[in-house]
Amino acid sequence: MSYVGAVLAAGALLSGGALAQTYPVKPVRLIVPFAPGGGADFMGRLVAPQLTAALGQSVIVENRPGAGGTIGYEAAIKAAPDGHILTLVSTSYSVNPSLYKLAFDPVRDIQPVIHLSRGPYVVAVHPSLPVQNIKQLIALAKAQPNTLNYASSGQGGNVHLVTELFLYRSGIRMVHIPYKGTGPALIDTLTGQASLIFGSTSSTLPYVRAGRLRGIAITSLQRSPAAPEIPSVAESGLPGFDAFDWQGIVGPRGLPKAIVDRLNNELNKTLRSRELVDRLQAAGVGPAGGTPEEFGVLISKEIELWRTVVAQAGVKLE
Repeated sequence: MSYVGAVLAAGALLSGGALAQTYPVKPVRLIVPFAPGGGADFMGRLVAPQLTAALGQSVIVENRPGAGGTIGYEAAIKAAPDGHILTLVSTSYSVNPSLYKLAFDPVRDIQPVIHLSRGPYVVAVHPSLPVQNIKQLIALAKAQPNTLNYASSGQGGNVHLVTELFLYRSGIRMVHIPYKGTGPALIDTLTGQASLIFGSTSSTLPYVRAGRLRGIAITSLQRSPAAPEIPSVAESGLPGFDAFDWQGIVGPRGLPKAIVDRLNNELNKTLRSRELVDRLQAAGVGPAGGTPEEFGVLISKEIELWRTVVAQAGVKLE
């Protein structure tokens, strides 16, 4: 490298370091593209106080729900790339490109920061359904095609698509009953109006433990520490089956590397704290962490996975 090149490179490193140290210069807004009370909101409000302490500026959770999260995603992704507006993205972010006409590119128009968490779904059936495990469920569905029904939180939502992935992999068909949210879907599963649900661990396990639903499988490759007695789908007849709900943080394209690296470093520390790990595991969710590059790879893979599932199942928004 020439003398001039070395000087320029050193200057860039110094300016990047200075930028990381002075950032942020005002409160940071963390956009959560869903209403308060859901899994994304839970995660945002869990990490915001930790990040506030680390950065020395308030990190404020701002809920912007609507259109499956696309309203909040678009607003945050089109923000100035200075690190003062970040977005909490989740599984829906990777589903939406197959269902909505987006005004942004979900891969090129973002800067991944960190993968925060991942948690499996619980396959929970009404106690009246005569199945104790996944093999029995598949056998019953094959013997009675399109007679069993499953509840979801809505057409094209995470619960709908993870169930369709399971149906495709197992070669069975069931009737889909979409609801306006997880709460109503669970209520009708509890009353037997729906035969089963692929519910989040945090919302579904309490009913399993109370005996009001029967948990027959977990959708992650390994069993969940929150419910080690429930086998995985993968060990119950569908090897390699791995479906999970995930969350993470991204910024707009062009977010300086120095800021990305600082946020990633601070959030990785947060994800290793015993308090946060305990709170996540109590909800059946595991901390993730890792590099921005690794998170970018996950997002791209998930977009391709759900594009395939949407096409195979013929899913369309009503």
